[in-house]
Amino acid sequence: MSIRIAAVVGARPEFVQVGTLARAFPAYTGRIDPILIHTGQHYDANMSQDFFDRLGLPRPDHTLGVGSGGQGVQTGQMLALLDPLLQELEPDVVIVFGDTNSTLAGALAAAKLHIPVAHVESGLRSFNLRMPEEVNRRLTDHMASILFCPSPNAVANLASEGITDGIHLTGDVMFESLQHTLALVGDGRTVLDSFGLVPGSYALATVHRSENTDDPERLSQIVLGLADVGADGLEVIFPVHPRTRQRLDRGLAASGVRMIDPVGHPEAMALARDAAVVLTDSGGLQKETYWLGTPCVTMRDETEWVETVEAGWNRLAGADRNAILQATRFMTAGNLPERVALYGEGTKVSHAILDALIEDLERMEKAS
Repeated sequence: MSIRIAAVVGARPEFVQVGTLARAFPAYTGRIDPILIHTGQHYDANMSQDFFDRLGLPRPDHTLGVGSGGQGVQTGQMLALLDPLLQELEPDVVIVFGDTNSTLAGALAAAKLHIPVAHVESGLRSFNLRMPEEVNRRLTDHMASILFCPSPNAVANLASEGITDGIHLTGDVMFESLQHTLALVGDGRTVLDSFGLVPGSYALATVHRSENTDDPERLSQIVLGLADVGADGLEVIFPVHPRTRQRLDRGLAASGVRMIDPVGHPEAMALARDAAVVLTDSGGLQKETYWLGTPCVTMRDETEWVETVEAGWNRLAGADRNAILQATRFMTAGNLPERVALYGEGTKVSHAILDALIEDLERMEKAS
């Protein structure tokens, strides 16, 4: 039995995750027939094309070209384009990743056509329904029939919402992707030299969550906090997300922070690996810094990746100028505990996901 898998992706974390699965596809030749659908949610060259060109991702079989737009408009456009495409392709399963608008649109389009939905990175919860990502992941989990969880906490979150069937505790495919990416940049000296940086002498900052970029007060507090870190003696390197750049151009830019254009994923990982600390509101980067052995300050009020906080390598600072500075000082004081393996670190999560996917679909076929 060859299973036709339609993978719907549209944003950076999904490119990374599907790329890891794609590198495992050759081991399943004859058993799966993968189809890659790119919604176009991320269309900036450094956020989309760079991943396909440099990380060895397969070219999308179908590109929807949705582009930017409000949450509802963007999701609606994806649905309008995915519905006829999925009817034409007739996949056995639609697999989605994470918590973006592409995730929700892929799951909803499939569910309405009675196509099984598989969700990678299932069960994560921030418990903040003001976050569009929280809405996306919750709805997706309740439409999915096959759910791949990165941690026991994720499994428990699903159980608390009455979801107990079709769950697989696999770990997170991002660790495998990180190892692949680090092999591309080697020791990272070329990356650091291009910015005139010395390992351990700088902080890396990223800000892109709409809860921060769309709120002038939160964004102002974050930028002032980053400036305080710079004034405290630790240079802040800030690759500016396009959404954030629009807001900063209105006068929120801070002196003492070196704002640079977005960098490719390999460069970002090299910068994160050699930073003294990473300050971010990203979800994926919280995990990556943990695996890299770099302390993290999360500029949000909560996190889905609670294990990194419990392990002592991540500290929540919210969007508070003073808390950002104090958390940075604490995380760079040299008192970090020993790291423990999290999220399937060191295992072949990609194979665990594909094995479970095939097994579940074959069982569904026999039961139908």
